[in-house]
Amino acid sequence: MKPLNSMRISGFDVLPLVEGGKGISISNGESSGAWAAAGAVGTFSGVNADSYDADGKLIPQEYFGRTRVERHEELIKYAINGGVTQAKIAHEIAGGRGPVHMNVLWEMAAAERVLTGILERASHLVHGVTCGAGMPYKAAEIAARFNLHYYPIVSSGRAFRALWKRAYHKFAELLGGVVYEDPWRAGGHNGLSNSEDPDKPEDPYPRVFELRQRLREFGLDDTPIIMAGGVWYLHEWSDWIDNPELGPVAFQFGTRPLLTEESPISDAWKKKLLELDEGDVYLNNFSPTGMWSSAVENAFLRELKERATHQIAYTREPIGDHNTEFALGPRKKPVYVTEHDKNRAEKWVAAGFTEPMKTPDSTLIFVAPEVMKEIRIDQAECMGCLSGCRFSNWSQEEGHTTGKKTDPRSYCIQKTLQVIGHSDEVENQLMFAGHAAYRFRDDPFYSNGFVPTVKQLVDRLVTGD
Repeated sequence: MKPLNSMRISGFDVLPLVEGGKGISISNGESSGAWAAAGAVGTFSGVNADSYDADGKLIPQEYFGRTRVERHEELIKYAINGGVTQAKIAHEIAGGRGPVHMNVLWEMAAAERVLTGILERASHLVHGVTCGAGMPYKAAEIAARFNLHYYPIVSSGRAFRALWKRAYHKFAELLGGVVYEDPWRAGGHNGLSNSEDPDKPEDPYPRVFELRQRLREFGLDDTPIIMAGGVWYLHEWSDWIDNPELGPVAFQFGTRPLLTEESPISDAWKKKLLELDEGDVYLNNFSPTGMWSSAVENAFLRELKERATHQIAYTREPIGDHNTEFALGPRKKPVYVTEHDKNRAEKWVAAGFTEPMKTPDSTLIFVAPEVMKEIRIDQAECMGCLSGCRFSNWSQEEGHTTGKKTDPRSYCIQKTLQVIGHSDEVENQLMFAGHAAYRFRDDPFYSNGFVPTVKQLVDRLVTGD
């Protein structure tokens, strides 16, 4: 494999290796500080990061507000305090040997307020801001206010062009790099467009080359592109290194850093990663953000798939084939379904899926009573963790509602990510991971359950393996 030359990133000459930022609380100050200390780029998540009391004990993110708006303000306070806390930890561990970046999601609640609030107190501790999950037009302006480099996360040259034309050209000198996140292979939320088929992954090389062409169009020939999603062994990407057609390229790792000593995930989660088979991570469209996301097959995803499968269309009045009455709720209010769908629904009810729930698409899903109860409780306890949520219909805009009906085919993302990030419960919670996670099982580096330190992982990556 070609040797890895150092690259200028956020004012440091470092290895072109970047830790991917993973919220909630999964990429933290300890892990990101260790990456920076190893001469690479560390990234902690600024999405509802953890904070601690004077004795170093975790402060649970509990909510006491009676309204969603009150709980939303509590969430913002937690997010800012947590981001500052993790920045301090990362800065201390890094020891000035490499840059520390903070990652935020533009679709998270009050992204502008949270990012600004953290940087007002901790901008001297971080060197760059990465931002994706949406179109973060204002991220450059906020980073520039604190003289920090910014790194937008995009999945196409077209998306970057839109960002540049609308906002980024005003802050060109602080554009530290552009993260290309493969929408078919990366973990977490993915930037698939409506014109792209989730079942037909495309070769990233032409897409990244197209992104480089857009950068050159704006005079950004030497701006690094950071390849994210599907990167495991660097020897598989040797033709990308020092490739004049692509220009400077660094590589981001989101999944491999999960299995390190500094990674804060539970031992149960780490054990699960070592057991995955190819195909156990796949794209799904259950997220309350409305975006596609990649997660590990487990009971959590199977139950969501079950909800979508136990689904029939209905009308309020008899129309065409929808001429068969079906009684809803305690008052037995009739809706109209096809005779075939009524027969299907009766079989689900007989199997214990006795509770029909309406969706915004004029369909009914059938769930078990305990599932319906959980859905209702989670919707009622919403704290507004997203800018707009299809599960609870929360919106951060005036009025605080999307104006749409809640969608019971989704879930409370804040709740499940907090649980999996702070417990051993992995089977019944959302477990994000990249599609290459199955490679843990056969990679000899992890034989006999070996869990490396971040430094050992970075040293291994440099060899090409």
